[in-house]
Amino acid sequence: MKSFLKYTFATITGIIITSVLFFIVMIAGLSAMVASGDKPASISDNSVLVLKAGVPIPDRGNQNPFGGIDLFNMTFTPAPGLNEILKNIEKASSDSKIKGILIENGLLPSGWATTGEIRDALEKFRNDGKFVISYSDYVMTQECYFLSTVASKIYINPGSMVDFKGLSSEIMFYKKALEKLGVEVQVTRHGKFKGAVEPFILDKLSEENKAQIKDYTGSIWNHVIKTISLSRNIPETQLNILADKLTGNLSSDALENKLVDGVMFRDELIDTLKVLTGTEAGKELNLVTMSKYSKVPDNEKYVSVKNRIAVVYASGTIVMGKGNEDNIGGNYYAEVIRKQRLDTSVKAIVLRVNSPGGNAIASDIMWRELELAAAAKPLVISMGNYAASGGYFISAPATKIYANPTTISGSIGVFGLIPNVGKLLEQKLGLSTEIVSTNKNSDFPSVFRPMSIYEKEVMQISIEKVYSDFVGKVASGRKMSAESVDNIGQGRVWSGSSAQKIGLVDEIGGLKDAIKGAAELAAIDKYSVRELPEAEDPYTRILSQLSEEVRMNLLKKELGESVKYFNLFQETREMSGIQARLPYFIEIH
Repeated sequence: MKSFLKYTFATITGIIITSVLFFIVMIAGLSAMVASGDKPASISDNSVLVLKAGVPIPDRGNQNPFGGIDLFNMTFTPAPGLNEILKNIEKASSDSKIKGILIENGLLPSGWATTGEIRDALEKFRNDGKFVISYSDYVMTQECYFLSTVASKIYINPGSMVDFKGLSSEIMFYKKALEKLGVEVQVTRHGKFKGAVEPFILDKLSEENKAQIKDYTGSIWNHVIKTISLSRNIPETQLNILADKLTGNLSSDALENKLVDGVMFRDELIDTLKVLTGTEAGKELNLVTMSKYSKVPDNEKYVSVKNRIAVVYASGTIVMGKGNEDNIGGNYYAEVIRKQRLDTSVKAIVLRVNSPGGNAIASDIMWRELELAAAAKPLVISMGNYAASGGYFISAPATKIYANPTTISGSIGVFGLIPNVGKLLEQKLGLSTEIVSTNKNSDFPSVFRPMSIYEKEVMQISIEKVYSDFVGKVASGRKMSAESVDNIGQGRVWSGSSAQKIGLVDEIGGLKDAIKGAAELAAIDKYSVRELPEAEDPYTRILSQLSEEVRMNLLKKELGESVKYFNLFQETREMSGIQARLPYFIEIH
């Protein structure tokens, strides 16, 4: 027995020691991979910079140094953000080693505003005398085609197609499914256009909601068509005819109707690029990834430590507390903004907003700090794909607001949502509840029973108060009357172009334009850019989040593109309190 216990204890001890050693070796290995990724890189002459389009592009590159690690394949490929892509395109325009850019088109959405900003940067790159070539092996999505029309030439694989058909926005309704489950969703709202609650209470779109969707999708499509028409020299009316006929479904038809410039296989593309770069036929073409080019030093970059512009990236749903890298924690971001307001070296603040909104109280906490910041120094808002509802709420105090024509903005409205699952518990699961209270409404709000008439009145009063506060703060920030804001509010969603016409946006432009505008408002010529929030210490981060990274990688591997629906479900489940957010989850394709 003693021998058995001795060997068992020795085995357990060995397993523990081995596990600890393995963890240490793994950390060391990952650290080495990250460290190697931080080293300056160099490129060869006659190189081509590769832009991966048709992939999710965050506003800011992943600040998690372990975020680009694939533990299954043991590779390290950090995904570049919009900020890095824009810097790289600008840097490449004056880099004699970069002869041109190759757009490699994928299948996933980047967002129309993000795509538009990259397109503007590529247009300037071409105007500096360098080539841009676009290529697609499979389906060229409409977003990718919009981006590709800035290219010198557009090529597709003979078996590929151009998905050119106009825009649509699809909304799923849950009312009947919830009724079958025995769930009643109790809603209070202000705003006849506040469609966030419609999927829970209706089985089709209201006329008001249908009208606003038609308006902003139409505005975005008109901008897309006009831009493509100018680039491809095809009349707008003809482009709409081609879209109606699904002309791009066959590569031969796309070529015949001048949607593309050529049909070729990849080896022919490589030969074409060799000719354009002056690379000899027998030599390897020098293709440079965005992540590698980010490590190439910019010799012409001027850095001043005296004057700074703080660029704060606010992406995701607005939530209470600290939040995480995928959302905007109201308390945490308020602290970040406060520090920049008090820092005398920071001469202006640019807030990059890419948010559908979220918790009303968290939005208000951020609004307060942003209002104080705007009183102390120029505060400029740069709107990304979304800056709506709570995302617009936090933008309201700005000195100046920039948006892309395809930005989804506005949605000035609020709602409250309380599910009643009493019927589900009783009829489907055989569960019941009984409440013992000291006062008449001690259990308010309860998810186990319907609200009383009085409780609904209390909820509506709260909603009206938040909406009135929302309207008042927008009116104050935009120098408009409350009546004017209410007329364009009511939860209505606007495109960036339309938002500018009604006074919710000042200028059409991207992140670079916003930074330049902030410098002009601060009256500074030379400055450095401080990007925030600052990245967490990598070793603290890996200890706290490595398991989450592994979990998400597993989910992505199993669910593929459908992982976004899992994330949306998680986001909906975590909603609490009165919400100032977009109507449903808008996807335009």
